Amino acid sequence: MPAVRSAEFAGVLFDKDGTLIDFHSTWGPAVYAVIQALAAGDPALMRAQAEALHFSIETRRFLDSSPVVAGSTADYGRRWADALGRSDLEVLKSEIDALSATESLRALTPIGEPASVFSALSRMGLRLGVATNDSEQSARRQIEALGIAPYVDFVAGYDTGHGGKPEPGMVLAFAEFLRAAPSRIVVVGDSLHDLAAARAAGATAVAVLSGPAERAALEPYADHVVASIGDLPGLFTELRSAG
Repeated sequence: MPAVRSAEFAGVLFDKDGTLIDFHSTWGPAVYAVIQALAAGDPALMRAQAEALHFSIETRRFLDSSPVVAGSTADYGRRWADALGRSDLEVLKSEIDALSATESLRALTPIGEPASVFSALSRMGLRLGVATNDSEQSARRQIEALGIAPYVDFVAGYDTGHGGKPEPGMVLAFAEFLRAAPSRIVVVGDSLHDLAAARAAGATAVAVLSGPAERAALEPYADHVVASIGDLPGLFTELRSAG
């Protein structure tokens, strides 16, 4: 697909986990703590939750098949509830989201220097947003902790009302917020969910290799592939020059 000139771009919509923050270093300890809290000290319940989430208690890392890697509580909440033997799904999802927001903030591990990248892109005239399958509350707290809040105009979580990725709702909402055509939006993410959301909305898809997915899996669905968000100012400069 032909690259869009950067001069035509209105905004950049970032995924969060695996894109702005290290997925395993942040969510491994966080989910372990959530599992521990929900099990209330019962080893069998800890093991049942870990198996349902495809999570290793020993290494505190996710298997590639884990629904947590790209999904939201809305996606894997039912299997988590089944593992705990609980029928109050909505209550449990609220508990999981609240615990996750607290524990992920404690373990928050940025990829590179997000504030520097956001500052540079902002100076290039780009409006910036974050769209994640995490909850909006958790996303906003992490955005503050990363020091990028002054540059972020738009935040969407799975519970904001635009749906979750891979559906295009978050991307379309960002475009509407900016009063720009979706074709003027760039979506940056580390998963197929991110790239699919971009494609479905008619936006440009940029894959970063800082998450669990390999280049071979992402490249066929991306307009551009970079190692990490640190490469984005250079990419936009190149596109502008080429344009």
